[in-house]
Amino acid sequence: MILLRRLLGDVLRRQRQRQGRTLREVSSSARVSLGYLSEVERGQKEASSELLSAICDALEVRMSQVMREVSDELSLAELAESAASTSEKVPAPMRPVLNPVSVTSVTGVPDERVTIKPPKEAVDVVAA
Repeated sequence: MILLRRLLGDVLRRQRQRQGRTLREVSSSARVSLGYLSEVERGQKEASSELLSAICDALEVRMSQVMREVSDELSLAELAESAASTSEKVPAPMRPVLNPVSVTSVTGVPDERVTIKPPKEAVDVVAA
């Protein structure tokens, strides 16, 4: 069984470790007890949206980025679980690769070639 709290804890721990920060530093900045943050990272406690927001702020990372990583991990775990139960190979999900776009003529811009490169991380845009 895939537990969302474990995946979320794994992502939060990796974010903290990438920054070379300790549990104590992040818990102090997020104003949450060290023990509780440790339990969240180990997937033993469910983080409320308020707590998750405080942890993300302390890590200086967007909650959407954390949730995107959790979603990717969940997709992989579901595929692995499905493959294990059906004994067949299932391809891993892939994000589309964006190619640079060339603009040859833009009003008010000198007549030189302008290349717009995609962002390093995919950005989901939702129209309101």
